[in-house]
Amino acid sequence: MAIARNPTTVLDCPDAVALATFYGALLDWKVNLHEDGPDGDWTDIADDATGQRYCFQQVENYTPPVWPEQDIPQQMHIDVDVDDLDEGEAAVLLLGATKHAYQPGKSFRVFLDPAGHPFCLCQG
Repeated sequence: MAIARNPTTVLDCPDAVALATFYGALLDWKVNLHEDGPDGDWTDIADDATGQRYCFQQVENYTPPVWPEQDIPQQMHIDVDVDDLDEGEAAVLLLGATKHAYQPGKSFRVFLDPAGHPFCLCQG
């Protein structure tokens, strides 16, 4: 029997609401604000149909990872599937993402979210 259940991914960031809003729009998931978070700086997004969620924790003195260099190592990243890479790219740029200069593959594209975390749009 499992000791725990319902794992979630938590991203540190300088503005929890802004980053939750970005990913909520990207995935078309509901943004949930939590006034009772550790410091009132906790937000999540959720897909009510599947129960999946991502959490965002606002931290002081946040420093984004540097990728692909490792001066400030990337600790995780999110891959999401899109039907069309060009359409997906246009949409995430409008949401506030930045396309990374280094693009190591042809079936995916690397972007930085508004807090500087790398994420990939994958042809799927």
